[in-house]
Amino acid sequence: MIRSTETIYALSSGSVPAGVAVMRVSGREVATVLTSLAGHVPTPRQATLRTIRTRNGIKLDNALILFFPGPKSFTGEDVAEIHLHGGRAVVEALHRELDTFEAVRQAEAGEFSRRAFENGKLDLVEIEGLADLIAAETEMQRRLAMEHSSGGLSALYNSWADRLTRARALIEAELDFPDEDDVPGSVSDSVWLDMERLSREIAVHLQEAATGEIIRDGFRVVIAGEPNAGKSSLMNALVRRDVAIVTDIAGTTRDVLQTDLNIDGYLVKLYDTAGLRETVEIVEREGIRRAEAVISQADLVLYLEDQSLPSSVQTPPADALVIGTKSDLPASSDRQYDLSVSVKQGLGLDELRLAIGRRLNEKVHPNSMAIPSRTRHVDSLSQCLNAVDAALQSPSRGLDLRAEDLRIASEALGRVTGRVDVENLLDVIFGEFCIGK
Repeated sequence: MIRSTETIYALSSGSVPAGVAVMRVSGREVATVLTSLAGHVPTPRQATLRTIRTRNGIKLDNALILFFPGPKSFTGEDVAEIHLHGGRAVVEALHRELDTFEAVRQAEAGEFSRRAFENGKLDLVEIEGLADLIAAETEMQRRLAMEHSSGGLSALYNSWADRLTRARALIEAELDFPDEDDVPGSVSDSVWLDMERLSREIAVHLQEAATGEIIRDGFRVVIAGEPNAGKSSLMNALVRRDVAIVTDIAGTTRDVLQTDLNIDGYLVKLYDTAGLRETVEIVEREGIRRAEAVISQADLVLYLEDQSLPSSVQTPPADALVIGTKSDLPASSDRQYDLSVSVKQGLGLDELRLAIGRRLNEKVHPNSMAIPSRTRHVDSLSQCLNAVDAALQSPSRGLDLRAEDLRIASEALGRVTGRVDVENLLDVIFGEFCIGK
């Protein structure tokens, strides 16, 4: 991503045509741009109706203009929003006019948010929460993203950072002024007991990482079983549309197919897989290999068996929901099924959705949405916890070495919010955003 002091602009309201299009402009030249387009800079934070004209006096549109002077703006710079009609020609005309200004260019993906971070308006956790809020498709994703984007998780991490800073300060005070009366208490009493509490808090927090990952990335449900067990038919029935090709020919599904469900406000990622059997056919063998790989990563496996046939000799995966299909036909299997369904007659499908929801809620039961949801959060928090534990588990070492452990813990925690050593992460994080955000 290009970093510069140039003024940037982009359409922030999504694709055109639309009823309204919002053009966002941020940087030093905002006042100059507004004066040229609308005749003057509007009163801050008041929507003002103005005629937008080119510098040659050609009318482009009538638009509502909002002006947010920095630093009290999203990016921390002067920001303008121009709300105009969302026709493609109108938006393109404004683009062309903005391109005529010196030191004004179109923004890159995530550049507004990156400037907000660089100007101290948002930290990295809040930035990531904002990206997740834009992408949220379910109620639980929205709730998790709101907690992160509004600073709830950052407040927790900042409180931990303050405790680490205080601990290090007290240790430094004891090292530098061991005989001074104004150093509060002994290090043993005032630091290590709190660090023990902090270690327990971080450990409990990390236990919620799996919950955060499932809420954000989805609960992985894999439909598995032998060929012609009705896997593709069940997938189509659960999502109520034709996603997978269904035939009577064994081995029709050769690859892993994936689609999404919304169950109880959670994102459920549903996977259809190739039928599991011994085969010498090269393409089908590759499909089975892929099926086994996705089964190994599943949060829940739905193992299907045609109950109108004799029981299979295959053993379902551990903890799978074992489902008998084609329950509208006479049963020949002697296996005990968790559920029986008939896609043809629509039997048992509601019960299956409820069963998936129960399994999901057994794994995901957050008491708070202030939980980690990304691998980088978990990695840095684990490093922080390891460093705190190293300081606690080595009481015979010198205070200076134990203070160094706490410094390492502080730096690891700081990488979560972006306080320290995150330059190599920025392009990746802000690259998740759309143009205009």
